[in-house]
Amino acid sequence: MKKIKWTYAILFVGLTLLWLMAEQPWAQSYTLLSLRSALINYTGILAMGAMSLGMMLALRPVSIEPLLGGLDKSYRLHKWLGVTALGVGIVHWLWATGFKWAAGWHWFEVVRPPRGARPPAENFFMQFVQDAHKLAEQVGEWASYIAAILIILALVKRFPYRYFFNTHRLIALTYLALVFHSVVLIKFGYWQSPVAWVLALLMAGGTLGAIVSLLRKIGHQRRALGKIEAVDYNAAHQTLRVDIRLARDRWEGHAAGQFAFVTFSDGEGAHPFTISSAWKKDGLLSFHIKELGDYTAKLPAALKAGDGATVEGPYGCFHFGSDKPRQIWVAGGIGITPFIARLEELARTEGKTGDAVDLFYSVQKPDETFVAQLRQLAEASGVTLHLIDSERDGKLDAARLCETVSAWQDASLWFCGPASFGHSLRQGLAARGFHVEHFHQELFDMR
Repeated sequence: MKKIKWTYAILFVGLTLLWLMAEQPWAQSYTLLSLRSALINYTGILAMGAMSLGMMLALRPVSIEPLLGGLDKSYRLHKWLGVTALGVGIVHWLWATGFKWAAGWHWFEVVRPPRGARPPAENFFMQFVQDAHKLAEQVGEWASYIAAILIILALVKRFPYRYFFNTHRLIALTYLALVFHSVVLIKFGYWQSPVAWVLALLMAGGTLGAIVSLLRKIGHQRRALGKIEAVDYNAAHQTLRVDIRLARDRWEGHAAGQFAFVTFSDGEGAHPFTISSAWKKDGLLSFHIKELGDYTAKLPAALKAGDGATVEGPYGCFHFGSDKPRQIWVAGGIGITPFIARLEELARTEGKTGDAVDLFYSVQKPDETFVAQLRQLAEASGVTLHLIDSERDGKLDAARLCETVSAWQDASLWFCGPASFGHSLRQGLAARGFHVEHFHQELFDMR
């Protein structure tokens, strides 16, 4: 989380400092109208900077995954940027349009200086800016309304994913309209300072992201076609195992702990699922899918062997790499999936990793058949399995974990499960002196 916080801070602090260099408010005496103009430009720069970086992150660029800690962290930053763009955009609207409305309602008196003759345009760009000024205002106002609605819908978890999948792409269109709005209306003098050129670079990257999104080419080079080879539904635990056989030449492999976007239906779009099998170079991927919503609840009845599927990936940095002599794995419910893949990986090398590993599997009413398979895998890979029936034994907490693993201070911890469970465990361990940089957790909240 530190990486995305730093990225977020650098973006907005950097744009603010560049704006201050261009505007130089300390050297000016503002009237209400000139202050309004300055703040319109400032909030517009921040809002477009946020949207531009958000559009670039929507491309799922694998090259920057390690810099941000994984695609899950990139999506969290993408969400923060969307919320920030919405909030700052509202302030921008209040200064731009709301101010005009308030003045029209005579809430305050505005004394406008007399307009002189418009100076002749020195070049084509200045002429374009002058001619497009009114159109850019109108386009920006309506695009901001549509963008605000779409961002709010994206944040509403009850809004069905299949509709979100289709409507969220429309943000790309509104973004392109806002780029036009920004290029025309940004204070012309800013082009003589770095702030306008930095914003232009951000908008160029965002424009590329918007075009790729509209063409439905995001992740196109990382997609592999396959067929469902087997489907196994555990009704007691509402968990579906799906085995997909991919064309080997389109899938270069994955590391245990990574995930992929899987499309079973074009109308629904791609959903992220953790890969629960190690890579054996045979094109076979397994996914354990828990019923957590309308879509996943329908899959057991909808999927059958022979159906087609598209898999995009792999993504994620949940790689089990550590300089600590010991590892602790904690799985909550369906969060066992990345650990299954890692156990299979270790079993193939007879567990010769050099690390002592304790796996805590916390689940309600554990399935005996599955637990037996898990124990067999753990034994083959040299991992110590601790099964916790949360209904019978209570919730796993920091005290129980530290009591079970006496050398917990010499370990790195890898967690996958409900966010509240992970937060509670993290806080409890931190209170005992555990360094949180050794607590690894993926954020599977992609909205």
